[in-house]
Amino acid sequence: MSLDIQISGNVMQMALVQLRPGQTVYSEAGKFLFSSADVTMETKLSAPASAGQPAGAGGLGGMLRGAMDVGKRVLAGESFAFCHFNTAGGDGLLALAGVLPGEMRVLELDGRTTWFAEKDAFVAAEAGVHFDIAFSGLRQGLAGGEGFVLEKFTGQGSLIIAGAGNFIDINPADYGGRLKVDTGCVVAWDDRITYGIERVGSLNRAGVMNAMFGGEGMTLATLSGNGSVILQSLTIDGLAKALAKNMGAGDRKTGAGMGGLFSGSTS
Repeated sequence: MSLDIQISGNVMQMALVQLRPGQTVYSEAGKFLFSSADVTMETKLSAPASAGQPAGAGGLGGMLRGAMDVGKRVLAGESFAFCHFNTAGGDGLLALAGVLPGEMRVLELDGRTTWFAEKDAFVAAEAGVHFDIAFSGLRQGLAGGEGFVLEKFTGQGSLIIAGAGNFIDINPADYGGRLKVDTGCVVAWDDRITYGIERVGSLNRAGVMNAMFGGEGMTLATLSGNGSVILQSLTIDGLAKALAKNMGAGDRKTGAGMGGLFSGSTS
């Protein structure tokens, strides 16, 4: 029985999950908002055993596999542990969200299609979905930064992801088969898509001008093939720069930063 998930909200969306007895949802640490009293939470170093782990995989082999999974997540800068949620009584309510203003999306994995996502996109999944870390290659990682560490999802069940701004669904095949995208705009794509990194322009005057003053850095992501791609309209880097640029802007306009001398305050 599939999960009953409702996405609620506009600027800052959240996922409302109706948990039935026997269903387990696991999330990255820090994505939990609230739950009904009959939902129990347990923190573990691994995803549920049914999420891709062979039956009976325990003992020393299971411990080593778990340690390797934790090591990969730490190396990738991901959450050290997962929060597991279930209900033993009646139906329970669980609310989860991302950490930035933007959209959320529920992807239904069919057991045949693999999905990849940029790091930090993962919010939660049910037990049948296997979470893993993939690396796009050292050369691409050094060149593209964000594209080096990827989240990889296989198995069957509901997967919840989140991004910044608005989501755009696009198929490269509808636009000549290949897209060039700011690396920070990429959220997720399925395994029919080939992901890569390319330099912005040639090493000439025009290329240097693009790299230094075009606002996109030295590299762009490339997405090729005939499949599903999810992009976001707001990059984390762009949001961080806008916040830093406007830090204290209100004080500068009103003079509050000068002790109220020019702010009109008489207190």
